[in-house]
Amino acid sequence: MIQAKNLSYSYGLTPQFDGVDFSIGSNQKVGLVGTSGGGKTTITKLLLRFIDIGSGAITIDGQDIKEVTQASLRDAITYVPQEPMLFHRSLFENIAYGKSAATKDEVIAAAQAAHAHDFITSLPHGYDTLVGERGIKLSGGQRQRVAIARAFLKKAPIIILDEATSALDSESEKYIQESLWELMKGKTALVIAHRLSTIKHLDRIIVLDQGKIVQDGTHDQLIQEKGVYAKLWSHQSGEILED
Repeated sequence: MIQAKNLSYSYGLTPQFDGVDFSIGSNQKVGLVGTSGGGKTTITKLLLRFIDIGSGAITIDGQDIKEVTQASLRDAITYVPQEPMLFHRSLFENIAYGKSAATKDEVIAAAQAAHAHDFITSLPHGYDTLVGERGIKLSGGQRQRVAIARAFLKKAPIIILDEATSALDSESEKYIQESLWELMKGKTALVIAHRLSTIKHLDRIIVLDQGKIVQDGTHDQLIQEKGVYAKLWSHQSGEILED
């Protein structure tokens, strides 16, 4: 279980959060949505300790993340961002980055799970293909599939997806959505998404507005509440909500 207790954080003198509380149960899939600047990405940075908490605490299974090493914390978390970091190495090495001692069979199995194997084997050098600096030789969808293959290989118990499909065309998104649902099976997942259709089937959705949690519930519950989430949904779906 992930728990935030009385969480506070400021950018300089500007408070981002002030006394925020939330919990994510073991194996629960939770979406995190809200207006721009609401604090979605800040929560992931705090959870990964890319930045440190001002006051309060985040615990994982009761253990304060400030009391463990950053390396052990990040070993327990798979992070898939909107722009995955690939290295100027082969596709095999980029996928195997998720598990340094991975065998060829394990890398191929991970690529198959991520719908990446077919495009990799269609390349002249297959898994030995060099991807270029930051993966420049691959399309956006291909880079994301490599990052997801890396995540399958890592097998961490916690998954953070940070706008992982927002920059993709509809065909790439379809394949990657299938991969992500498979990746989240049996895991605790936190999913940040601007495109609400990608998270409507998650267990819960937490809605942030100006650094505060203003709603927490299933998609259907939040639509019925007719609050911030319903307004965001209506803007994206073109639906007209009654007052």
